[in-house]
Amino acid sequence: MAFTVAIDGPAASGKGTIARAVARHFGFAHLDTGLLYRAVGALMLDGAEPAAAARALRPEDLARPDLRGAAVARAASQVASIPEVRAALLDFQRAFARRDGGAVLDGRDIGTVICPEAEVKLFVTASDGVRAERRLAELVAAGHAATLDEVLADLRDRDRRDSERSAAPMRAAEDAVALDTTTLSIEAAVDRALRAVEAAGHGG
Repeated sequence: MAFTVAIDGPAASGKGTIARAVARHFGFAHLDTGLLYRAVGALMLDGAEPAAAARALRPEDLARPDLRGAAVARAASQVASIPEVRAALLDFQRAFARRDGGAVLDGRDIGTVICPEAEVKLFVTASDGVRAERRLAELVAAGHAATLDEVLADLRDRDRRDSERSAAPMRAAEDAVALDTTTLSIEAAVDRALRAVEAAGHGG
C-alpha cells in the first residue's frame, strides 16, 4: 500500500535526519530529492547542459563523493530554478513516492508540487545561526575548509534563491505540520515527526 511522507524545509534544518529516521522506523523507502539536484549541479560544473543532464541522470551519478561540497550545493540551487530540470526529475520522484510499502521524500517542494496528495506533510525549519553551525560541522567533518560567516552567507543566499524562484519555490504546504528544530534535540524532533505520521493513521 502506498503511504507518502513529504518533508520540506531549508538546508541544514534537520529534514534529512528526520526523514531517514522516519523511514527507518516505519520501514519506508527514503529519497533525498536534493541529491538529484546536487547530481545535476555537479554535472553542470563538469560542463554538461543542466536539462540534458537531468534527463540522462544515472544511479551512479547520485553516488559521487563530491555531492556534499559547497560548490555543488550552490550549483544545485541554480539548476533547481530551471523549469526543464524540474520537469525531467518530476516523474521519477512521483513514482518513488507512490511505491508499495511507503516512502519518505525530503526536499523543498515535496508537499506543494511533487506530492500534494501525501498522507503526511512536514515543514522543518531552524534559525539561520543554528543551521549555519550544523552545516559548518558537516563540512569540517567531511574535510572541507569553511568559516561560519561564509556558511551563513551561503545558506541565506540559497534560501533566497529557493524561496524566490518561479519554478516550485520553497514554501510550506497549507496542511503541513510545522516543526522548528532550533532548540530541539534530534530525538525530540524525530519523536514529533513519528507522532505526526501515527496521527495520520499509520501505526508504528
